[in-house]
Amino acid sequence: MQDLVEFANNNVLLTTGLMASALAVIFYELKVKARDVASLGIPMAVRMMNDGGNIVDVRPADRYLDGHIVDARNIPSEELLKDPDRLASQEGNVLLICDTGSKSAECAAHLRKQGNENIFNVRGGLEEWRRENLPLVSGR
Repeated sequence: MQDLVEFANNNVLLTTGLMASALAVIFYELKVKARDVASLGIPMAVRMMNDGGNIVDVRPADRYLDGHIVDARNIPSEELLKDPDRLASQEGNVLLICDTGSKSAECAAHLRKQGNENIFNVRGGLEEWRRENLPLVSGR
């Protein structure tokens, strides 16, 4: 133990860098873990939808009309962030989805910070939905 203290005293910059790196890794891992609490993979999202969960597509209306999940409601992300009360009429869990899952994750994180614990992001978005060969409907 004495050797460790002596090493740290003789190599202050190295020791400080090591501690800073360790703290950065811990902070990053905690941030990822907190974000993933509100993210669901496709299989879990489908289960939640089958159990009465509501799906909200946060893409612009033209992208929504090109193809969306059956029974999905379209509320573009900008509108949702400006007026989160638009989800007040939704009972049960609400799943947010976009093309890649990044915009919907941003919206879900914002809404959860406001106390909406029933909001979830669909990880991977519609890209992952398509990879799983799940159905989409077109509004045009």
